Amino acid sequence: MPTILNSVRFFAAWCVFALLTAACLQLPPAAAQVPDDEKTSTELVQEIFQDAQGNAGLKARYERLVTNPISPPDTRSPRATLESFLVIMQTASELWLEVRDSYFDGDTFFMTKAQRDQLVLVQSLLEKAARTFDLSAIPAASRQRASIETVLQLQEIFDRIYLPPVEEIPGLAAGAFALSDSDAEALPAKWIIPGTSLTIERQREGPREGEYLFTQSTINQIDDDYDEVKALPMIADLGEDLYQYYIYTPGSLVAPRWYELILDGPYWLRYEFGNQAYWQWIGLALIAVVSVVALVWFSRWNARRAVPLDPARRQLRRVVTPLLIIAAANLIRFLIEEQINITGDLLYVTTTALSALIWTATAWFTYQLLQTLYMWTIRNPAVSNASLDASLLRTGFQVMSFIVAIIVLGYGATQIGIPIYGVVAGLGVGGLAIALAAQPTLENFISGVLLYADRIVRVGDFFQFDDTAGTVEEIGIRSTRIRALDRTLIIVANADLVKRKITNYSRRDVFLFRHKIGLRYETGADTLHKIMEDIRTLLASHESVLESPRRVRLVEYGDSAVLIDIYANISASDINVFLEVQEQLLLSIRDIVERHGSGFAYPTSTVYLAQGDYKEPKPIADVATKENAGEAPKDDDGT
Repeated sequence: MPTILNSVRFFAAWCVFALLTAACLQLPPAAAQVPDDEKTSTELVQEIFQDAQGNAGLKARYERLVTNPISPPDTRSPRATLESFLVIMQTASELWLEVRDSYFDGDTFFMTKAQRDQLVLVQSLLEKAARTFDLSAIPAASRQRASIETVLQLQEIFDRIYLPPVEEIPGLAAGAFALSDSDAEALPAKWIIPGTSLTIERQREGPREGEYLFTQSTINQIDDDYDEVKALPMIADLGEDLYQYYIYTPGSLVAPRWYELILDGPYWLRYEFGNQAYWQWIGLALIAVVSVVALVWFSRWNARRAVPLDPARRQLRRVVTPLLIIAAANLIRFLIEEQINITGDLLYVTTTALSALIWTATAWFTYQLLQTLYMWTIRNPAVSNASLDASLLRTGFQVMSFIVAIIVLGYGATQIGIPIYGVVAGLGVGGLAIALAAQPTLENFISGVLLYADRIVRVGDFFQFDDTAGTVEEIGIRSTRIRALDRTLIIVANADLVKRKITNYSRRDVFLFRHKIGLRYETGADTLHKIMEDIRTLLASHESVLESPRRVRLVEYGDSAVLIDIYANISASDINVFLEVQEQLLLSIRDIVERHGSGFAYPTSTVYLAQGDYKEPKPIADVATKENAGEAPKDDDGT
């Protein structure tokens, strides 16, 4: 037994010695020996270009892939997708390092135009490389930044592992001619890079159906895979980790000059915590503190400002607040993304929060802007504030503003990853319950629309329903406001109002002028004829009196007066105009009566007085009846 233990110990010691020797000689252990047919990503790209040397068309397509910003990557097969990614990323990395080194070797504070143009090309190449990914699960608001991080991580993974030769990857080379039907059918549905879980799969649906892309699960796994391999040495080239440079330096791709202050400062500023450097955490905290202080100061300053008396200016002030929120949120986002360069999960959280704030403020701004447009519209002299048009505009703008704001908010929700269509579908399930709960409100709203559509009453109309009469001041979405004759304000639900019998006095096209005048009995017949003839002439000559019907007739000998009936229709726009015309006619009729020496009669009674005993005579019919019967008539005393 001791002999066996000694043998095991000797074997273990020999293995440790062999490993240490191999490490000293910088040779890989036997278990890590690389097969001759596997290649690094750099060698694979060199092989790709070497294969294209004898094919001018293929070489031109490769060159166009990295020189034309709008040329899409070839994703028709797993090989084409992988080759497109590797070729694009190698070119982007070389250009990136060239721009960075030339900028820091110079003495200018800002980059030159040529350097900026070259950096734009690098940015477009990184975005093009990201088009080999299935990014449909990443919200649009953070898709660009997140995709660049994922692209750089995948490139760093490829720099640390070996890849199979191109002839073992299914499909034709990137930029090759179109696949034949037989070749397309021979391609697998998905292909996994040997020794990894990185999967390229054909899209079965969506706008990129049929393309071979790195799957969503692969994209979700890249971050963890990078954390596992980042400590390994690079085998593809001797360059630096561009992903580390990207996430721990400020600016976009190339750090600005002020980053030298951090490099010259304490080294602990560059320590890492939570995938962010200490100086990035400090910068983020400063931005948060300044934002809170600015918000508190603006709130207090806005509360102390005098409120304008003009409604249009008050409404214009309401537009300023959401506009400032949008500007401030975009400024904060610029500082976080383009200057401090927050990355990773923290970037996703801040971008989502700021995007939600921006889209909410945009919806708010849209609503207030449309309300401001309404306020300036009703300032038009052609639109009276007391008219139906102003009331209709008010309600229409309120409904339209609300709908547009909801649409903007819904679109913003889709940009930050909220499945708004699923929310709408969920609302459809609960829509019945909501509709039942909101039935009175909906009924009032529909009734208000009917009031507008049928023009039953208009703003400014005087009407009566039941025992209530008044003038319409406002027709709203839910109720109608009525100013009664005693100046009290009556609010009636639209649903109740449309069910009532409504008498709209303001909608009459003509007003009836009908009066009976009583003349004294002393008025002669000739005078009566002249008075009636002059009244007829008066009505005929007045421009507001309609031609038909129009009459002036002697209609009755009353108890105390001779009655003349005057009947005509008067054309007037409203009751006030009619009352004015009626007043003119009545005064003119009085002048006619007085000019002819007559006058208006008033109720009189005649009293007859008799002297001595007075006995009421018997009815003649009664006396005759008694005489015919042979009975002498008797007096009241029986004689």
